Amino acid sequence: MNDPLKHRLMRLIEIELPADGRLPTERALAERFDTSRRLIRQVLDQLEVEGLVWRKQGSGTYAGQPSDPTGDLAARIAGETDPIQVMEARLCIEPELAALCATRMTDEEITRLRTLASRQIAADAQTIELWDGALHRLIAQCARNRPLLTAFALLDRIRSNPEWVAVRARARSRSSLAVPHSEHEVLINAIAARSPNAARQAMYDHLSARFAALKVEFESGVREVSE
Repeated sequence: MNDPLKHRLMRLIEIELPADGRLPTERALAERFDTSRRLIRQVLDQLEVEGLVWRKQGSGTYAGQPSDPTGDLAARIAGETDPIQVMEARLCIEPELAALCATRMTDEEITRLRTLASRQIAADAQTIELWDGALHRLIAQCARNRPLLTAFALLDRIRSNPEWVAVRARARSRSSLAVPHSEHEVLINAIAARSPNAARQAMYDHLSARFAALKVEFESGVREVSE
């Protein structure tokens, strides 16, 4: 494994990633780092195994985890809801996804989960949402329950609305980033311990804390618009 090249690719992801998370082409990366496409492909293969990037045929390589295509339905109802309703729904669904993961997630998948959590704490304001979304997406996928994954994908697509992302970013700026990282650590440890009840509670506590911060920011924005 070419560790220096891997480090340079990760630095590019951390500081130059566009909003959609798409990386430059293999050819462009090879030219930029003065290396071969074969070595670039090998490093990207390793990052994909670690859960840090994914590939979409005919489109390219993206950082994080892919969204579920069933989430496209969200585009039809995004204008009929708001961040508060979405968080209420997440509190109903994601604790159960975490509980299922405690009984179904493999050791390799838990390692990928820890890697995503470490990327989030190292991220800047531009990419923290990408890694946070990737972590929750991996949990939803590894619960291995198609109906619940579809429900999650619907919410995931709605919350990707740029205006909602901005609201969450402002809510995060008012609290230490170490707090959600600590919450994620508790959650992952509960899943790794194979404790459904602990995992369910950890996810509920984590989302409740984010909900409280988001609600303050959202209601503040509503007041500013009405004044």
